Amino acid sequence: MSELLTERSARIVAARKLVRRAGRDAAGLFLAEGRQAVVEALADPDGVSEVFATEAAATAHRDLLAGASVPVRLVTEKAAAGLSETVTPQGLVAVCALRDVPADDVLAAPPALAVALAELADPGNAGTVLRTADACGGGAVVFGAGSADPYGGKAVRSSAGSLFHLDVVRGAPLEEFLPGWQDAGGTVLAADGGGEVALDEAAADGRLAGPVLWLFGNEARGVPAELAALADARVRIPMRGRAESLNLAAAAAICLYTTQLAQR
Repeated sequence: MSELLTERSARIVAARKLVRRAGRDAAGLFLAEGRQAVVEALADPDGVSEVFATEAAATAHRDLLAGASVPVRLVTEKAAAGLSETVTPQGLVAVCALRDVPADDVLAAPPALAVALAELADPGNAGTVLRTADACGGGAVVFGAGSADPYGGKAVRSSAGSLFHLDVVRGAPLEEFLPGWQDAGGTVLAADGGGEVALDEAAADGRLAGPVLWLFGNEARGVPAELAALADARVRIPMRGRAESLNLAAAAAICLYTTQLAQR
């Protein structure tokens, strides 16, 4: 442990720049807040430069921080608040290296299950899709150009640590990535409420056997037409009730879970 850092300390001033995407991209770093995120980050200590903790958090998480192989720096409550985007900061933040993987690396060895996101706007949905893909055995999540940043505070929190388990691709030109996935022997399925193939039909006819890349679009507009046209099929989730539609996170969970059942 070091001396107590305040919001004016140089390290805190530098770390506070990581709250914004421009600062993260410039430094190649992001912030992971909360115990679960810090636990997962410290599983690869080479990817963590330091951990900030308030005195209360250091006491509450003594077991975790005692075994940390990176510097742990005590900070004031006000300094911790400046590193958080939440109303009630948890007082425990790791400074981590961005985990971007080149798109070509994913295409060189496509996982059995992956996700591509086209113009996804909500960072909470970004984190939830990461968490769901991880839970369903996915190997990669590809964020197309214009999508939310998976390294933003809300996305990192929503991923509940799963950000550290998957290959993450950012800013991929999906009009090139989708054909590349197909050339590598994979199937691209676009989630579309008006799709010509029902999800249960896709499972029954072997389309989910893999490698499968699920393509999800913007929360309001769906998958752009030009990208949907590149997919092997547009797939809808059959709904027996009267709901007009499902939100993106729910649709992704159903599609990914159904796929992992089919591949099991």
